[in-house]
Amino acid sequence: MKIDVAIVGTGGIAGLHAEALAAQGRRARIVAAVDVREPALVEFGKRWKVRKLYPDLDTLLDNGKPDLVHLCTPPGLHHEQAVACVSRGISVLCEKPPVLGLADLDSIEAAAVDDATFATVFQHRFGSGATTLRGLVGDPRFGRPTTAVCHTLWFRPDDYFAVPWRGNWDIEGGGPTMGHGIHQFDLLLSVLGEWREVVAVAARQTKPTDTEDLSCAIVTFENGAVATVVNSVVSPRERSYLRFDFEHATVELDHLYGYSDKNWRVTAAPGHTDEVAAAWAAGPSDVPSGHKAQVAAVLDAIERGTPPPVSLPDARATMELIAATYASAFTGARISRGDIGPGSPFYQRMNGTGAPWN
Repeated sequence: MKIDVAIVGTGGIAGLHAEALAAQGRRARIVAAVDVREPALVEFGKRWKVRKLYPDLDTLLDNGKPDLVHLCTPPGLHHEQAVACVSRGISVLCEKPPVLGLADLDSIEAAAVDDATFATVFQHRFGSGATTLRGLVGDPRFGRPTTAVCHTLWFRPDDYFAVPWRGNWDIEGGGPTMGHGIHQFDLLLSVLGEWREVVAVAARQTKPTDTEDLSCAIVTFENGAVATVVNSVVSPRERSYLRFDFEHATVELDHLYGYSDKNWRVTAAPGHTDEVAAAWAAGPSDVPSGHKAQVAAVLDAIERGTPPPVSLPDARATMELIAATYASAFTGARISRGDIGPGSPFYQRMNGTGAPWN
């Protein structure tokens, strides 16, 4: 089968989606594109040979039914656009962050008909290193996970925030906790599983933004592991660093915006060198993280008739940790998984009761 895809939003990230689809050869084709900015839309159409170009999503949906819609628009638009698709039975692959709050995710789930699915782009899950590591959780050769580090230490100059929707609670939904570190701690969650409790702080240190530019959290997992999570856009020497300590091994990932096998390092505890090395070597290799790997996995799922990877429940666990981080930082409370429901102000939007600096 050939999978017909429409891309909504033709900015820079849409180019990565188009490249990822092109890498799949005849499996998929871009049949339509949408953007309110006509010059950008026309240029995208020429670049990727897309003939059907529309000024808005409703016009596209009134004129056809693609198999899959890729949402590459600003976060504040995702909820309404996703509901428009899944309520017509059309599945969605959405850029991160998928929505502005947990209420929006639950609304998308309620609106879906005809087995339409909603998946989120968390491409760091799909490199071979991450796949290998997930397969070793619970393996006696590695032992029980004990602690982890998840640091997204990035830098954004002040003029980065001149784009109107950046650093805006109502459109971007949050700062680095929501839009930058999300890839790293989503990978953390995909490895360590369900989280149980978080205690956090957030601050606006130097950037001209309504949101935080730094957050720090301590996350306890159901398996007993404890992780420190730092999300920053005030760190001039940029680094993305994850470390997983098991009873018999340490696994480190050191990169910036994407990784390959060379970015991983495995260190065995004394007396466990051979079994740890053998366990790691048995995993897959040579698949870098990125949109190509995730898009391939999504197309595989569509062809099999199974839910795509990083489905709505997966994304919800990550979004709930974000909401809990803000809730803890803004109220000073420890937040357990499940605490943030319809009665909580942090269920609707991440700033909940309001950022202290506002």
